[in-house]
Amino acid sequence: MSSVKKVAALAVSTAVLLGAAACSKGGSSAPAAEGEAVTLEAWTRAAGNKEELAGYKAIIDAFNGSQSKYEVELKEFPGDSCNKTVVAAAAAKKLPCLLDVDQPNVANWAWAGYLAPLEGMDDRLAQFMPNAVAKWNDKAYAYGFFDVSLTWVSRKSVLKKYDMRVPTVDQPWTQDEFMAGLKKMKASGDYKFPADMATGWTGEWWSYGFAPQLQSFGGDQINRTDYKSAAGVLNGPQAVTWAKWFAGMASEGYIAKKSGADPVQDFLNGKTALLWNGSWAAPNARKKFGDDVVFAPPVDFGTGPKVSGGSWVWGHSTNCSDPAGAMEYLKFAADDKWVAKLAGDTGNIPTTEGAAAQVEGYGPDGENRIFLDFLKKFLVMRPETPGYTFISTEFGKTAQDILNGADPQKALDQAVRNIDANQSQNDFFQS
Repeated sequence: MSSVKKVAALAVSTAVLLGAAACSKGGSSAPAAEGEAVTLEAWTRAAGNKEELAGYKAIIDAFNGSQSKYEVELKEFPGDSCNKTVVAAAAAKKLPCLLDVDQPNVANWAWAGYLAPLEGMDDRLAQFMPNAVAKWNDKAYAYGFFDVSLTWVSRKSVLKKYDMRVPTVDQPWTQDEFMAGLKKMKASGDYKFPADMATGWTGEWWSYGFAPQLQSFGGDQINRTDYKSAAGVLNGPQAVTWAKWFAGMASEGYIAKKSGADPVQDFLNGKTALLWNGSWAAPNARKKFGDDVVFAPPVDFGTGPKVSGGSWVWGHSTNCSDPAGAMEYLKFAADDKWVAKLAGDTGNIPTTEGAAAQVEGYGPDGENRIFLDFLKKFLVMRPETPGYTFISTEFGKTAQDILNGADPQKALDQAVRNIDANQSQNDFFQS
């Protein structure tokens, strides 16, 4: 693979990455004088996220204090800054030893040669949930401490008013049940739009939030047998059925073509009866509605409920001059107590059962256990292919076009042509 191709690949990835790192001249590891610790630089985009940053610092302090051979130094940056500098740093081989990456982009970074596989961690990584281990070509390149889950949010009192049962993990709403309830809500005149699916949001939400619905209908963003083509799965009968349903949600007045900037607040204010959102909405919903709040699984549109998976994950770069040191740190950090700390401090879902037992609300009878169960039972990873960044952007654009009245079949056919052309132009991202 040429260096030009690698730089181009990274440029595509970082456009979606939201600043996995930022403006820095650092990278690799600092050579140490005899008897001194080797400095391993770590980049995080968590600047401004007080809880997450404190968790990373706690792990690093503990690691540095546990041995004398390595010294990890953390550099934090805002998540939305200096993407171009990341590209330049990677091209100049000046990425840090350790870095966090948005999981859907890991395959692209691995293909481009910027991330090294995780060595000697198979047994430990087997204890993590699949959504927390970023893989490409059957190799693990990074792991994460926490995740979130999609959910429908409603209220028991509201569902009762419109004759909708409270669904469970084992008995989610069917499409018929869900649409019958929406029809009653709309006919009542109580809501301008009875549901909110955060259609005012931009970027990765369109793939994260709506591809699972497509998958529940039986379609997908790309054929997962070889990850070469989207033909048949993104423009076949099941995908077209999804697209017609999605368009109908807006044309029939069940959702707005473009929701408000804060769908969670609109739900809390009573503007909507059903909210398609994430587990991050739970604290405020519980505070507002107490035991009346409902966190429902995704609707079963025919092939079972589906949710996306994958959050920020940690790996090490091929630039690192001391990969053994990087791996020593990553093995240290993968302990359940650190997973529990990061998940607990940030209010997210822990990614191991051992950690879940240590985080309030995530034990077998905890109030948040339902979100972990969604991930365990309904997970479909966003396609782990270097082409995902293009696929996601193309899918999001196409879904917005369909919501705004584009012909479903024609729009999906064009998306397939665009995705397949990108796949072909990159030799199908073969290693």
